[in-house]
Amino acid sequence: MSFSIEPDAGFQGRHIGPRDRDITDMLETVGAASLDELIDQTVPESIRLGRPLDIPAAVPEHILLEQLRTRVALNRTLRSFLGMGYYETITPGVIQRTILENPGWYTQYTPYQAEISQGRLEALLNFQTMVMDLTGLKIANASLLDEGSAAAEAMTLLFGETREPERNVFMVSATCHPQTIAVVQGRAEPLGVEVVVGDHDNFDLDSMESRLFGVLLQYPASDGAVYDYSSFCAAVHEIGAGVVVAADLLALTLLTPPGEFGADVAVGSTQRFGVPMGYGGPHAAYLAVKDSLKRRIPGRLIGVSIDADGDPALRMSLQTREQHIRREKATSNICTAQVLLAIMAGMYAVYHGPEGLKRIATRVHHLATLLAHGLTKLGHTVVHETFFDTLTVVPGAGIDASEVLRRSVESGMNLRDNGDGTVGISLDEATKPEDVDDLFQVFSEGGPKGGGVKLNARKLVGELEVPTYKREHARSTPFMEHPVFNSYHSETEMLRYIHRLEVRDLSLNTSMIPLGSCTMKLNATTQMVPVTWREFAAMHPFAPLDQAGGYREMFADLECWLAEISGFAAVSLQPNSGAQGEYAGLLAIRAYHRDRGDERRDVCLIPQSAHGTNPASAVMAGMRVVVVKCDDSGNIDVDDLRAKATEHADHLAASMITYPSTHGVFEERIREICDIVHENGGQVYLDGANLNAQVGLSRPADYGADVCHINLHKTFSIPHGGGGPGMGPICVTEALAPFLPSHPLVKVGGERGIPPVSAAPWGSAGVLVISWAYIALLGSDGLKRATELAILNANYMAKRLSEHFEVLYTGDRGRVAHEFILDLRPLKKATGISDEDVAKRLIDYGFHAPTMSFPVVGTMMIEPTESESKEELDRFCDALISIRNEIQQIELGLSDREDNVLKNAPHTARMAMTEYWDHAYSREQAVYPTLGTRNHKFWPPVRRVDNAYGDRNFVCACPPIEAYEQAESVVETG
Repeated sequence: MSFSIEPDAGFQGRHIGPRDRDITDMLETVGAASLDELIDQTVPESIRLGRPLDIPAAVPEHILLEQLRTRVALNRTLRSFLGMGYYETITPGVIQRTILENPGWYTQYTPYQAEISQGRLEALLNFQTMVMDLTGLKIANASLLDEGSAAAEAMTLLFGETREPERNVFMVSATCHPQTIAVVQGRAEPLGVEVVVGDHDNFDLDSMESRLFGVLLQYPASDGAVYDYSSFCAAVHEIGAGVVVAADLLALTLLTPPGEFGADVAVGSTQRFGVPMGYGGPHAAYLAVKDSLKRRIPGRLIGVSIDADGDPALRMSLQTREQHIRREKATSNICTAQVLLAIMAGMYAVYHGPEGLKRIATRVHHLATLLAHGLTKLGHTVVHETFFDTLTVVPGAGIDASEVLRRSVESGMNLRDNGDGTVGISLDEATKPEDVDDLFQVFSEGGPKGGGVKLNARKLVGELEVPTYKREHARSTPFMEHPVFNSYHSETEMLRYIHRLEVRDLSLNTSMIPLGSCTMKLNATTQMVPVTWREFAAMHPFAPLDQAGGYREMFADLECWLAEISGFAAVSLQPNSGAQGEYAGLLAIRAYHRDRGDERRDVCLIPQSAHGTNPASAVMAGMRVVVVKCDDSGNIDVDDLRAKATEHADHLAASMITYPSTHGVFEERIREICDIVHENGGQVYLDGANLNAQVGLSRPADYGADVCHINLHKTFSIPHGGGGPGMGPICVTEALAPFLPSHPLVKVGGERGIPPVSAAPWGSAGVLVISWAYIALLGSDGLKRATELAILNANYMAKRLSEHFEVLYTGDRGRVAHEFILDLRPLKKATGISDEDVAKRLIDYGFHAPTMSFPVVGTMMIEPTESESKEELDRFCDALISIRNEIQQIELGLSDREDNVLKNAPHTARMAMTEYWDHAYSREQAVYPTLGTRNHKFWPPVRRVDNAYGDRNFVCACPPIEAYEQAESVVETG
């Protein structure tokens, strides 16, 4: 033993599941003498990196947190009164501890398996109901990325509704938030939409009558004004156009909801409902529509259906309208949403209830009214008479805006510089009377430390009557009357409600989630701890850059590390989902061609195996999709690619490639594929969804890619959160670097940067620390080791299962990458048992199903990740092998083709405990198929959900109380 005094950087051993002895056993099973030999047989030699990554050595977990404490001190979290859609908020402790910081919630996957997602689905149904009630519209989705991109989605929705080709003008009120205007403008241009920014009061609707398809209004306006938009909306409808209103949900507890004054669509952010600012995100945006638009609404919809017993059950509704199905015909490319944050916002509404929300809003409005009164007494002018929480002030009394702004920073406050001599002040839930006193001092003659009049907020209250809104502004309709919003206002009851929902979901704290292409790996506690530190969480995205020193250093590290890992020259951290990264990368390619005078280049070659967001993103970026065939081995058909690249050489803009392929194979001819695209004038976009099989072994830029997005919520361990948050930074070559996304309020991106794709300059900056910590904790050696073990784990499982199922695709040397596909189609032909039946039966064994029917219908794609132990891999393999034996019983005629454990799966506790059991198999076989399930059983809360019923009987809000009473009656008598 060597003499050792250094702290143990042991994170690698805790992140990677298999122990050394397990690795030896697994290598023997797969028939490789060593890990190096397995990698040589899997990853083509022609693309191997051949050197260690230039990334610092691993840091021990406790030392990393110490270092991060030092760095985060460089962030100065001043009291923020900047507004523009971002506010300080108070996250209830019960929500922070039991949701945001709880792996039972943040490690959930997208609820494609409804039977084991009932808790999260109920929480999202609460969110949708809250949004529908507050906006006064009929249907709301289960969250979008941010307010800016939600407004862009709404514009696209209305544009898709247009039946007249000449209608291509979208009017945006100049009173909208500047970042929203910029995102909408960026989304519009590739689609051929002309955005006109102007004053809604003076907009000449008559001259645009035949061309206008929609308008966007802010409510309240970005400068704080509250307008009565009803007559304007009526005029817009009169000429056949639609209305989008970007509305503040907290304000809607007091103000007339958009659905009542003529909005067709409402969008906005739910950030101020208990979700920290996080320097821009993640936050859940919302989008609500009138009933006639429900089948065009982007994003996910949670709806009410029934299970096999006829009991209420929740599911994702109308999935056939999603981009995964519609591909190049999709009107949106949304994949990752913001589910975890939507759940927090919905729970904030549950906890406070309608009266609590109204009290919070009323207090904020009273503080703003008091501030306006005091500032007027001090000789300043408040521009708008009617407002909610935001004032626009013209400084008087001998001081100007620059002096006010200087004083405010010295006093520890950030105010908004409107750039026209006025100052913006936005108050929020966290504002105290003492803050108002400090604001008075900033605006007082002589400043905070000098003479002049000194006002006191508490004393001024006596001079004011309680403010009320005029009839045309005041809300008169009730909201959130459902029992869920009126039952859990004590912390005890709230804690129990959250826990009841949590145990209705299967998360990574229960068992592995083996979804191919989704990389559900460990989200280590040490990585998650800093997310809720105030220095990270309370930073406004538009705070002066000199106040965000800690963030800037972290961004610099992360950009440098991602560039080294991918081989590219430059990085943008702005895209806040993988699909957003696809879109941003394609826009950068489009801008590159246009900058060179190649405006005709608009063709994008995409393999038929590609994820649905690939063609959807290409269409959104203004490109025409040409599909490339795949060969019998699942690889890109290089001859077909060459033929189509040559055919479209004059118009070729890009090709989108996933590597390793979506079929789970390292294609040997990847360099040739990239060369073909380049030879015909195109750029290569590499979908980084499968980067977990490459880190430390190969780099996309080295074998010919020009741009690559990286799913930080996959390879770099940001948790999936039940369907978001995610981050999709893009890495680009030197040639594309000038076109990285810009922002109107903060200097980021290239010198000829495309418009912003996200509302905040660095997207969901608040979760970037998770990936920063992941890389720092693993270091160069650990990152490579993680990749190698991801490949070993996949090949081990493929080998074990290949004796019972057909592994559909392998590489030239018989190896798979970090995921593989099992072909269940022969079993369905022989027995009628489908991939869905196997997926539901896996629930009885305590597992989430692998990815179903993608990229090949009737198959399952399995990805174990490097974090799962050999014991867990074997447990899952044993479950699938046991299920294969159950299928064999049907093949042999020993089990009924209809009444069997697979067709009836999953089996609930209630089903097993009923007095009458009329199935040919035993209760024990149904619910306790293994010894492991006897020792620890995850009970699905509902039986198999009827998807068709839910789409035929479309309900996307909390069911009425009668449904709950009926369910309780069934339980009592069952």
